[in-house]
Amino acid sequence: MPEPIVAFRDVSVTYPNGHQALKSVSLSFVPGEFIAVVGLSGAGKSTLIRCINRLVTPTSGSLMVNGVELVGLDDAGLRRVRSRVGMIFQNYNLVRRKSVLKNVLDGRLAHLPTWKTLLGLYPKEDIALAKASLARVGISEKEGVRADQLSGGQQQRVAIARALSQQPTILLADEPVASLDPPTAHQVMRDLRDLAREENLLTLVNLHFIDMAQEYADRVIGLRAGELVYDGPARGMQEADFERIYNRKIRPDDLRGAGE
Repeated sequence: MPEPIVAFRDVSVTYPNGHQALKSVSLSFVPGEFIAVVGLSGAGKSTLIRCINRLVTPTSGSLMVNGVELVGLDDAGLRRVRSRVGMIFQNYNLVRRKSVLKNVLDGRLAHLPTWKTLLGLYPKEDIALAKASLARVGISEKEGVRADQLSGGQQQRVAIARALSQQPTILLADEPVASLDPPTAHQVMRDLRDLAREENLLTLVNLHFIDMAQEYADRVIGLRAGELVYDGPARGMQEADFERIYNRKIRPDDLRGAGE
């Protein structure tokens, strides 16, 4: 079994308003795993994955990422860790007035001096990497198009390509298909699953839709009110597991439906 690339040890997160988003969570993940994190809104899904690049700071416990303890890490160390952790957001987080290629090149910002990025002086190797990342998600023909001229599915593919251009060891996706129609959502999930396997990337995806988690993930993490209530194979889930996570039976709005 490979060594864990991410390890939570009794991690808790309490926000300034007193809300406890995670409660003594212990988990570990290895390279190449494709993991779905599921639960109701407010269960702690986004908090969990945002701890991994410390967009959220644990209140207590230990969190190791790529062999580095994140709790208490200084700014320089945090920048180094974040440079190898790609992040994909529900709303894409693209610069809408920039071209597709320039958005993907933004994934190289942590690897270059600030003055070069301000002047747009990207090395040929970085431009080639950005183009290759676009090719991996099947959107090379859009490289010169402004991001605001793309469909939602195309924008999410650009966001995936941007994350790939970081050459990450870990890929985080925070509700990446929530705004997409079912066929496009399934295509994005297939892209993420294939990249995890081909690049040996640890990939964590927050999902609302339990059927998508079962279809694409190797492993499911179930959270309920900040507590870990399920950790097991996606295909092995039973009705009782669903009820433990959701505190009720599965409803139609918990399902995304089949792709095309």
